[in-house]
Amino acid sequence: MPTRRQLVSIALGALAAFSLAPSALAQTKWDLPAAYPASNFHSENLAQFAADVDKATGGKLKITVHANASLFKAPEIKRAVQGGQAQIGEILLANFSNEWPIYAADGLPFLADSYDEAAKLYKVQRPLLEKKLGEQGMLLLYAVAWPPQGIYAKKPINSAADLKGVKWRAYSPSTARIAELVGAQPVTVQAAELSQAMATGVVESYMSSGSTGYDTKTYEHLKFYVDTQAWLPKNAVIVNKAAFDALDAPTKAALQKAGADAETRGWATSRAKNTEYLDLLKKNGMTIVTPTPQLKADMKKVGEAMQKEWLDKAGADGKAMLDAFSK
Repeated sequence: MPTRRQLVSIALGALAAFSLAPSALAQTKWDLPAAYPASNFHSENLAQFAADVDKATGGKLKITVHANASLFKAPEIKRAVQGGQAQIGEILLANFSNEWPIYAADGLPFLADSYDEAAKLYKVQRPLLEKKLGEQGMLLLYAVAWPPQGIYAKKPINSAADLKGVKWRAYSPSTARIAELVGAQPVTVQAAELSQAMATGVVESYMSSGSTGYDTKTYEHLKFYVDTQAWLPKNAVIVNKAAFDALDAPTKAALQKAGADAETRGWATSRAKNTEYLDLLKKNGMTIVTPTPQLKADMKKVGEAMQKEWLDKAGADGKAMLDAFSK
């Protein structure tokens, strides 16, 4: 028969096993759908963010990043997070301007046309984004700007007239509207399908950053890049509020800290990558040019028309935000 000491030892062992069991069960797994390739700097930043969360929570919260629209396509990600099909996701804010104009403030051409201006715009836009996402059952964790947007084309673009009738990739309502205003033909194509669309002649021109141009090997199909620095759209990482509320306080704090770190790192990387991507495009045979005075004047008119249209839709919130931005 076991002695009293052995019985106590067995009981303590069982108790220890029992107390360990909940921590094994307490691991939370989140899916993070994203629209861009794993090699894109936004996706790499997400991977680092997920690793930081894993480390800071001692493995309690595991976030799996699903890059390149492998889990949900770009336009579906916000709804997936809102509906709880994914607990967290990365979206391009400008994609949702039809839902609420403030989402697309950073997609207005020539409003904020440098990193410093884009950061200033984000500062006045963020409280409004937090309020709106909160009403929709989500919270904004962080946002990072893309490099400035330029025009990719098959031929030199010296004025807006050179874009007339050109098959133009539109990936958001704003980019579709630019096409309409310059007389191009808008074709909706998301990042994951862009290479194929250029290879088959569905797309002959588009506006995006050096990052997208390099990721999609645009230089194999289009030979000119006009560095208009038109706007710096942002990717935002959003979280389902119910999923966030279910976390314990230390895990919430770790998630928010990793998000703040990812935001700082992402903006710094975006700045550094902008020069790097343009150099890489050049090395791969692309001609990079500054816009002609005529093209600048034409695109400025496009920007002014779009700002006026945007203000009509955005109302008092939009006006207050632009007033705060221009101070």
